[in-house]
Amino acid sequence: MAAEQKIRDYILQNFLFSQDQSLLNSTDSLLAKGIIDSTGVMEMITFLQEEFGITVEDSEMVPENLDSVNRISAFVARKQAAAGA
Repeated sequence: MAAEQKIRDYILQNFLFSQDQSLLNSTDSLLAKGIIDSTGVMEMITFLQEEFGITVEDSEMVPENLDSVNRISAFVARKQAAAGA
């Protein structure tokens, strides 16, 4: 399963409590729409680190990296590429 789909499924199951893919567009702002809050961001980071084997630095915990499925997926890809994964 592609990273983007794993991320989408995680958000749907853990924050929207649904499997309805239509509830979440890839560009939806997770913060602005109230889908996740600061605690949710920490849960998301734990998931990303465990699922994709990346390390998220404090300086990387910003909306530019973590505010939509697209942004999270791109962030994971960059981290994996940098690590040579």
